[in-house]
Amino acid sequence: MDQMKVLIIRFSSIGDVTQSLSIPWMIKKTFPDAEVHFLTRHDFKDLFLNNPSINQLWTIDRKISAMALIQFYRELNQQNYTHIYDAHNNLRTLLARCFISADHKLIRSLERVKRFLLIYFKINLFEKPFSGQRDLLQPLKKWSVPFLYPDSIPTENLFTFSAEENLIFKKKWSLPERFIALVPSAAYDLKRWPLQNWQDLIQKNPLQNFVVLAGPNDHFTQALEKYPNVTNWTGKTSLRESAYILSHAELTLANDTGLMHIAEQMAKPTIALMGPAPFGFPSRKTTTILEKKLACRPCSKHGQGPCVNKIYHECLASISADDVKSEIQKMVSPK
Repeated sequence: MDQMKVLIIRFSSIGDVTQSLSIPWMIKKTFPDAEVHFLTRHDFKDLFLNNPSINQLWTIDRKISAMALIQFYRELNQQNYTHIYDAHNNLRTLLARCFISADHKLIRSLERVKRFLLIYFKINLFEKPFSGQRDLLQPLKKWSVPFLYPDSIPTENLFTFSAEENLIFKKKWSLPERFIALVPSAAYDLKRWPLQNWQDLIQKNPLQNFVVLAGPNDHFTQALEKYPNVTNWTGKTSLRESAYILSHAELTLANDTGLMHIAEQMAKPTIALMGPAPFGFPSRKTTTILEKKLACRPCSKHGQGPCVNKIYHECLASISADDVKSEIQKMVSPK
């Protein structure tokens, strides 16, 4: 094969972009001399730092106009790509496929018919168990890239920190010697384990140190600050800094959200609280999934609802603090 020059496209969300980090490694493993470029949103650029499988990162602003985007694609066309993998498949990436030439173009299928049948009729034709990362990697077989399960992908090729970063973050963030990271937020309220459950868990584990990570608008986490064994860093950490903190946690407990997938990609022990959405399931064996088998699940594509269960939010509310404590005891050595 002539010199392979690949453009991979994935704009959002944090979890999906994080799972996409395995794509460049898969290509490089099969074609070591390939030149791999990645196109994503500018606010996710920190996810790609120190990635040895990516030769060039391109970013766009999330509010870029259509005309500016087309002009950007025309300029990107001058890179003379041989391969394009649209790992997102939306209107913006359709424009990319129209304005950027390549002899080989690959599009991740959204399986819209299967999604419709699953969400509205609970007819599940998807491969089980669900794995978003698996679905991102399998299309590469069309380019003669052998499929590997995520557990076979070395974490140092996905998400690493430079020596300089480690020194800076170690000085900035004074971490407890042992702690569990809590990620109580999510894009939609229905994807969040109820606040009372987080409080119950903290009260039932008074000897555990907990560090809370959340976004600047997640003011509800202030209710967790009253516990002496909780350090609340809501809104204080960058995406990169949050990842650094997760890398030092004994365990991460998270909703179906981006930081859960970052912990997963680093192969850190993780408990994932899975609720109404069907497509965010983790893929590595280091992650334990807690969920309730209910006839109403899944109720929506992204977990935006509405909840149709007679018991509101039962999918997550019925996962008790004792359920979680039991899993923690299996995964964390006693003090």
